[in-house]
Parts: sequence; structure tokens; C-alpha cells
Amino acid sequence: MRGPVVVLGDTLLDRDVEGVVNRLCPDSPVPVLDETVATDRPGGAGLAAVFAAAQGAEVVLVTALADDAGGARLSALLAAAGVQVYPLALSGATPEKIRLRARGRVLLRHDRGGMSGEPGQPSDEVLRVIAEASAVLVSDYGRGVAREPALRAALAATRAPVVWDPHPRGPAAVPGVHLATPNESEVRELVPALPGASRLATASRGAQGLRRRWRAGAVAVTLGGDGALLCHAGSTPLVVPTPGSAEGDTCGAGDRFAAAASVALAQGALVSEAVQVAVAEASAYVAGGGVATALPPSTPAMRGRSAPEPRALQPGPRGGAMADRVGVAAVATLLGEVRAAGGTVVATGGCFDLLHAGHVATLEAARQLGDCLIVCLNSDASVAGLKGPDRPVQSEDDRSRLLAALSCVDAVLIFDEPTPQAALSWVRPDVWVKGGDYATGGGDASAALPEAEVLRRWGGNTVVVPYLDGRSTTDLIVRTLAERTR
Repeated sequence: MRGPVVVLGDTLLDRDVEGVVNRLCPDSPVPVLDETVATDRPGGAGLAAVFAAAQGAEVVLVTALADDAGGARLSALLAAAGVQVYPLALSGATPEKIRLRARGRVLLRHDRGGMSGEPGQPSDEVLRVIAEASAVLVSDYGRGVAREPALRAALAATRAPVVWDPHPRGPAAVPGVHLATPNESEVRELVPALPGASRLATASRGAQGLRRRWRAGAVAVTLGGDGALLCHAGSTPLVVPTPGSAEGDTCGAGDRFAAAASVALAQGALVSEAVQVAVAEASAYVAGGGVATALPPSTPAMRGRSAPEPRALQPGPRGGAMADRVGVAAVATLLGEVRAAGGTVVATGGCFDLLHAGHVATLEAARQLGDCLIVCLNSDASVAGLKGPDRPVQSEDDRSRLLAALSCVDAVLIFDEPTPQAALSWVRPDVWVKGGDYATGGGDASAALPEAEVLRRWGGNTVVVPYLDGRSTTDLIVRTLAERTR
């Protein structure tokens, strides 16, 4: 493949709440679910991207993320799955789908997040990655990303094969897509069936109608456990049956189908070959237990963990009762206020194990570059993984409290990963600041920073500011230990 597989569309936060039912509610004749475990995962286009990455492809996800806890959670889950997120701003809240389950069966689905917000405009970097893709999958969930004019223009112009997984509430596919992948119910909504027509005739008529309407190269209608029907330039459709029994939880099967077809096309397969691969992958996915067992085992953050909770601070010195400055909720509130006023968001990061004058100098310099400063702080687990079991010297609660008390710091966000990539994809700062030593004469110091590539995804900038020479947390610890042993 010459470039990444790009997945473009609406991402939701899916949560499965498993529990047991042993009684009815005393004030209403409904079952009471006692929760035993909750599992978070990306849904919509995010799930399709995770499936594509699990097949070994380099995957870029172009999606809209909101400034809320759900958006932060999605960013972390996607990064853990190896998906490179190129985020667009999203007004409103992150859409969530919560399934309440007992003994493997869904009792109730609870949707929240309200009406879809408008996604922000893509950066030049987003348009470039679409142009350089080996294949593009548009995973439309009807919430607006597939309608964005600049994205549609980029999709129409790319030479990569485009797979369009439509939604009845979404827009028409851009003209010239290689393959559209609606399911039976979507086809019936998009192309009304003739009275009394058979299932196969309805699928074939609908596929041909969509192919002509969208000027698509081919349309594959997924038929659940019966495989798929492929209509292309010829008058006779191709029916691809499932290789075996495909009974089970079908949640996510359409995403698995579309992702598998996209990866196959990126590898040079013919459309008919890609559909056969997709049918086999989707069938194996359902037969193997569906989404509960199909997510990559290397992403433990997806299992048994709820959305991040903000860390509370006691009242501080600024203006009497200082508002909570630590955690997702605090950062989300700050981002909303600053962006609504057209301000510049600045962020920096680090362990800040022993806060010293060098840290303060860097933070003060960073704060002068915009209208707020957010510090992305490595958690205790992250610091231990980077620096060894004897670190950190101070807990994340103490470190975040000290940082939040500084007049130059507006909010602190604690992250668990080795790098701040997931946090940055959610915060989307305009400027990312690192402390550097100009005395070394290193030239363009920002070019070597891994965060610089991440910031380019939404048009942000990375800069280096001088730090006070001779200040080092490690040196402080070594000197302190040496003093104690004298």
C-alpha cells in the first residue's frame, strides 16, 4: 500500500453495561439491572477504523471530537488501538450509545448526546492525507462529517478507491465511488421496493438504482447471514454467500464488512475479490462472538473502564474559592470558553515530578503565547513506565495540585499513555510548547519533536521555549540522595 487507509465519518462512544436481573423495580414493573462490568469502545467510524487497524493496515481516522469527557475517552481508545486521529472540532456533545445487557441479551439501548453538531473545517493536513491514501472508507452515521464540503471535494478528487458505507440520514455518496455498501434496510429506505418483489429482486433493483444515482462503480448490499449481493456494470448481479453459519451478535458487522473491503482494495484486490473477503471477515466476526471478542487484545483500555473522572481540588488562592482546574471536565469547560471567544489554546506536557524553577520558567513562557495554558500531565503509571519503578517521587494528585496552583496554568489534564498523543488529539491546541536549551545551537528543535506531526493534523504549531540552564528533576533527586548518604 502506498499510503494509509483513511476512514472518514462520525464516531460515537459505545458502552456495553453487563449485569444481572434478579428483581423488579418496586415503583414500576420493570427489571432492575445490577451492573457487573462496563466496556467502552469506539463506535461508528471509530469502530471501522479499529477493525482496519487490527488487520495490520496503517489507519488514519478523520472524525469530529467534542470538547467533553466522551471525546477525551474516544481519543484515548483510538490511540490505544493504533489509529491515527485527525480530529475536526465538534460543536455539541459526543454521541453515546449505551446498551444494557443481561445474559448476553440487550434489555435497553440508551442514546444520549442530542442532535448532531456541525463538524469544523478540515485542515490542509487532513486534505493531504486523503489525497495520499491507498483507500478511503466513508463510514457515514448521518451526523454531518460526510456532508462537509471540503471533505467531499477531497473525496471526489482522490485517486484512491473510495468505499462508501451510507446512512439513510446522510448525504448521497460523492460521484465515482468504487464501492457502496448499504444493508438491506438502508436500500429499502433509499430505493422504494416494488410491491410483491422478492428479497433478491428488491436488493438487486435497489443496488442498481443507487449505482446509477450515485454514479458508483459497484454497490454491494449486505444480506446479513446470507452474504452480500454485488451489482456492477454488468446486468447480472453477483451473490456472495457466507462460508458457514453466521448466527450471533451482529452489532458492528457492517463496519467489519466495509473495513475489510477497504483494506482489500488498498492491497490491490478487484471489487469482486474485496466483497468476497469482506463477506468472509464479517461472517467470522459474527460467528466468533461479535464485538465482545473481536477487539484487539492489545487495547486493554477498551475494557472494564469508564470515562475519565476529573480530579478534585480544594479551594485555592485565586479569587477565593478556586474552580476545579484538574481533569476532563475542567479542561472541557476551559476549551469551550476560550474557543467561543476566538482565543488561542496553548498546551504543554511532562511529568513535573519535582516542580522546580526551570519548569516554572517554561510554563510562564508558554502562557504568554495564547489565552490559556493546559498542562498534559503524565499519570503515576505513565511516569513509572517511562522512568522506572522508583518514580514518580510525588503522586499525580500532588503534582497536579501544585501545577494548578500556579498563576500561569489554567487547567491540568492527566493522561495514562506513554505519550500525550491521545490527549492532544482531543484538546487540539493551537500551540504545543516544549522546553529547550538554545545554548546547544541545535537549529530547528521543533522538527525533532514527535508532537509536531500530531499538531499538523489540525493546523497547530509546535514551538520550543528556553529553559533555565542547570535545572533537572533527575539531578535534584540524585543530589538529594547523595546528601542523605553523607
